[in-house]
Order: sequence, then C-alpha cells, then structure tokens
Amino acid sequence: MRGRTRVQWALAVAVAVLPLAACTSGPGAAGGSVLSSSWGDPQNPLEPSNTNEVQGGKVLDMIFRGLKRYNPRTGRAENMLAERIDTTDSRTYHVTVKDGWTFSNGEPVTARSFVDAWNYGASLRNNQKNAYFFGYIEGYDKVHPDSGKQTAETLSGLKVTGPRTFTVTLGQKFSTFPDTLGYAAFAPLPRAFFTHHKAWLDKPIGNGPYTVESYTKGAQMYLKKWAGYPGPDKARNDGVTLMVYTDSNTAYTDVLAGNLDLADDIPAGQLKNVSSDLDGRYINTPAGILQTLAFPFYDKAWNTEGARKVRTGLSMAINRAQITKTLFRGTRTPATDWTSPVLGVDGGYQAGLCGAACEYRPAEAKKLVQEGGGLPGGQVRITYNADTGSHKEWVDAVCNSINNALGDDRACVGNPVGTFADFRNQISQHKMPGPFRAGWQMDYPLIQNFLQPLYYTDASSNDGKWSNKQFDTLVDRANAETGQKAAIGLFQQAEKVVRDNMAAIPLWYQNGSAGYSERLRNVALNPFSVPVYNEIEVG
Repeated sequence: MRGRTRVQWALAVAVAVLPLAACTSGPGAAGGSVLSSSWGDPQNPLEPSNTNEVQGGKVLDMIFRGLKRYNPRTGRAENMLAERIDTTDSRTYHVTVKDGWTFSNGEPVTARSFVDAWNYGASLRNNQKNAYFFGYIEGYDKVHPDSGKQTAETLSGLKVTGPRTFTVTLGQKFSTFPDTLGYAAFAPLPRAFFTHHKAWLDKPIGNGPYTVESYTKGAQMYLKKWAGYPGPDKARNDGVTLMVYTDSNTAYTDVLAGNLDLADDIPAGQLKNVSSDLDGRYINTPAGILQTLAFPFYDKAWNTEGARKVRTGLSMAINRAQITKTLFRGTRTPATDWTSPVLGVDGGYQAGLCGAACEYRPAEAKKLVQEGGGLPGGQVRITYNADTGSHKEWVDAVCNSINNALGDDRACVGNPVGTFADFRNQISQHKMPGPFRAGWQMDYPLIQNFLQPLYYTDASSNDGKWSNKQFDTLVDRANAETGQKAAIGLFQQAEKVVRDNMAAIPLWYQNGSAGYSERLRNVALNPFSVPVYNEIEVG
C-alpha cells in the first residue's frame, strides 16, 4: 500500500478500543425493533475513500456493499456485487457486476458506479485519506504523484467495457487483489455523489441494508432499515440509533441500567466484573489486530547483526502471558507470529511461528543481549503517545519485565510523547530513539496485508525503514503467483524472514469486546471487531 494514513489509523484503533470517555447526549434504549449502540463521531465525512477510522467505518459497513464482502464469521472475501472477477495473468482483471442492484435512491449500480468512485478516490485533487488503496492500479502515479500536480484525471488501468463490466489493470502482478475489494474504499457511488456532493455528504446515499435518516453531530445518528435492499444480508431489525459517547464507562453503565442496548467497547476497569454483570451477554472474540514494538532501523545502532540478537533478547524478556492476564484480563492473547489468528491456517496464520523468541525466557534473554553487545546507548526507551493512560500501563509493564529479566532497573524506561499527533510526527521524521509502540488492524483478511505494508522496502507503513532483499523477493514472487495457496506459502516464507531478523517484536493479538442488553439476540462481532448490526434481533 502507498500512503501513511493507514498506519495512523491503525495506531489510533489501538486507542479506540480502549476507554473513549462521557456521553454527550441523553442516551436511551431505542423502542420497538430499533436498537441503540454506543458510537463516536466520525473523524471525516462519510466518503468511502475518505474514511479510515473505526467509527466512520461502522456506518459505511451498514450503508454500502461492494464487489466483495468479508464473511462476518470467517473473514473470508465472498462475492457480493461481483458476479465474477476473472484474470489469466494476475494483473488484468475482468469484473462483471451483478444485475438488479440499486442504490437506495433507485439508481442502478453499474460498472461506472465503481470506476467513477475509484477514480475520485485516487485523485490527488480530492485529497482522500484512502487514496493509496488504489496505488496498485496502473496510472496511479499520474493521478496521485508523490510530488507536484497530477497529470491525468483518471486511472489508466480502469476501463468501462459495458453497463455491468469493467477491467482493472494493475501496475504489478497481485494474485489476491480481488480479496482486497471488500474494503470500504472500493465501494460504488451514485451519480448524486458527484452532482450534489454537499447534499450527499449531509445525507449519504448508499446501496447497503440501511439508510442514513438523520445525524446530529455530538449526539446521534439514526440508520433505518432499507426495505428495498436487494442483497441476501437484509437487516433483521428496523434500524440502529448510534449514540455518541466519549466515555466507555458511561456506555457500559447505561447498558447495565437498560438505557443503551449495545456497547462495543468494554472498559478495562470493568473486565473483572463484566461476566457476572451481564450474565452471558458479554462478547470477547479475536479480531484482526496485532500490537508490536517497532525499531528505528535508520539508526545504525539498531541495524547490526549484534542488534538482531538484542532485539530477540528483548522479545524473550517480555512476559506476555502475565501482562495480558493481569492488565487485559483475556482481551489480549500473547502473539506467536506477525499476523492474526483470524486469518486461520488456510489464510496464512502460523501459530507458534515465533517459537522461543516469543516465550518468556529471562536467562536466555540476558545472554542474547550481552552477546549482541548490550543495549544501544545502554538503555531501551520505548516511545508511545501519552494522551491515553492505557499505553503507559502496558509500556511500564513491558519495561518492568525487561528490567527483571536483565537484572537492571534502568535497562528499560517509557518515553512518553504528549499527543498522538506529535508521536506520529516524530515517527514520520525518523526521530525514534529506540523501540516504539506500533499496531496494525487489518484492512482485509490476507496475510499480505500484515506483511507487505509494514516490512517491504520503502512500503507505506514501514516506519522503521527495515529492508531485506530476501523478504522483498519472496513478497514479489507471492504477488505474482496465480494460485492463492502458492501465494500464501510464499508469504509464509517471507514471514519467516521477519522472524529470523526480529524485524518487530510481536506483543499480543487484540480481541473485540462488547456487552448488550436483554432486548437483543444474535449479537456478534466480525473479525474487524465491529458489531454485525444487520443480524441483530430485537425483542
């Protein structure tokens, strides 16, 4: 992927899953078959190619359907509006859109609905945060150059060939490209988006199972079931009222009091009581989120053969099992690879790939650090943003574990940065003095998404500037494979290169958590930790 926005969002997600803070509206459980759910105002207008954070993403998932949809249980990419996507070379794809689909205003969904939307999203002029998702398509460098003005209005790799058919030509082979098309940035758009843009932003028109009926910023958004929705995943309730909260504790107590139906973020302080408080109405399920410690490989002190031993030793000095049990009470699971269990074995997840390097082995940790020449500068400073209290807690716990393993109370200290924005600025300017907090929430459930954006040379989210020719070659070969099984096998080989070099220290997989009222049935979180709203039943 190209662009830096994705990592900013991924790190923000790590914050978003932790306490949010005080309700700004008067919450109340919705009546009839309408349910109420905790929410936060979206950061940006709800344009599919401009929404890259969780709260806005929840709405897009309710009001749009794309060529693919990720199965809410398995995470697998399944055809939705795509009748078929064919290729003979993993570079040019022929797409046929299903007949009979319309937007909620009655306009048919056609091939042009997709092509126009993707061209809009890619254009530098439109300044869309998800523009880099179109970076694989041929001509992206002309419509969204790294510097200077764009020299083309549309992507040369997109061609409408009929009312329901279009072709996508990529700049390089990418065998699993079709599986990325369930991401919201690839949603189709109606003509009203372009002809009456301001009105559309005030009240978005989509093609999903819900329509936006009203939105009061700082208070709530009401989404109504679309009775004419042509898809197979129709809403089983009459609507959803998303209530704005800025404190997950308030949302939680409102669920207990019957004033709110669903809270999809259980605060850490309530985890010890949630099972008994909600009597079986608590969800704690794996999500495609991995937390890691990244390294500044642009600092020569961290980019030597000795430093590789030090990085591995630091990983072995972290007692993941104790930290996740004590701090996170089962909502985090010690990581044993660099992807996520939600991918499944068929998707490339390799349980235990990290091996002893991700196990707490203090004696071996100390030995490796010594063999590697000791800690660069004599001390590890883990940098994190301090505008949420949660990061200080786990960074302190990680440092305590490292200090105990190395027998030095000053071996590791936290290095707080005042705000998330300052933190990201320092990362972008390559000013990290040592390991720094990192995290990744999958854009789509592919092993490629956990590896290439983060570790490929000069990749968009490779903040530490790690570079390895063997890894790059394996990724290139994987992308060029026409068969998914062969591609995944090569990506797994590439992940072993990440392991052997400890390009980043995997800490823990993050779960999604939620609690709900007695009014609701069939409540579940998808692999992205978002409630499957259309399947929830009320009453």
